[in-house]
Amino acid sequence: MQYQELGKTGVLVPEIGLGTWRYTGGPEPLRRGIELGANLIDTAEMYRTEDAVGEAIVGIRDEVLVATKVLGSNLRYDDLLRAADRSLKLLRVDKIDLYQIHWPNPRIPIAETMRAMDRLVSGGLVDHVGVSNFSVGEMQAAQAAMPNVPIVSNQILYNLRRRGAERDVIPYCRRHGITVIAYSPLHEGALTGSASGRLRRALGMNRGNETLEKVARQTGYSVAQVALNWVSDQAGIIAIPKSNSVQRTEDNCAASGWHLTPEQRQSLDQAFPV
Repeated sequence: MQYQELGKTGVLVPEIGLGTWRYTGGPEPLRRGIELGANLIDTAEMYRTEDAVGEAIVGIRDEVLVATKVLGSNLRYDDLLRAADRSLKLLRVDKIDLYQIHWPNPRIPIAETMRAMDRLVSGGLVDHVGVSNFSVGEMQAAQAAMPNVPIVSNQILYNLRRRGAERDVIPYCRRHGITVIAYSPLHEGALTGSASGRLRRALGMNRGNETLEKVARQTGYSVAQVALNWVSDQAGIIAIPKSNSVQRTEDNCAASGWHLTPEQRQSLDQAFPV
């Protein structure tokens, strides 16, 4: 497993972490991922998987970076503090390594939200603060409202088929030392052939997949591993695929530690244009 720095914190995070949206796999896939170096587990209040993460990390807490997210509806000062307390209890931890705002909420002043985040950091309940699904302007406003605590990450939808963030969000994050955490890096299975027929049609699965399959044959890796490597083998970007099985977790982790050739990356970029 290869690692990158989380923001400018000096903390190293794996290129491939462990997502838990719709996770039903129990402790073993998460524990196996940790054994393979994928020691960042991402969950969220909304996912209702914080308890599953807490169960999986019993006895190995010191080996894991725990990331969770607060609902966009809980961004009032007192609501956010209460949400963090609930997450701590479900996760069975005494601090959250990376606490993220799941979605921006324009109905709640960002200054109020970031004041609560600052309180959690100063109180030792949160180590690092991140955001999720934030635009450049929203990141700027959030950081301005919390000048003494850096925003270290922005978790966004990013994969071969959803590359809009390359226009503004990703360049901004790179300039300011903010790690991009890519969720849905396999586009809900549309890049690997595991999506349902209806979802395949809705996501336009067939366009570009021939090129992806060709590159997979050239590398000797699976289609999923190539798609994950395309995301995570970039400066400042890590991927957090979800897996409910030990085997799939092992396959996902094997997407790290090697490189596509410039020609292969170019062919994928052309097949899946921004």
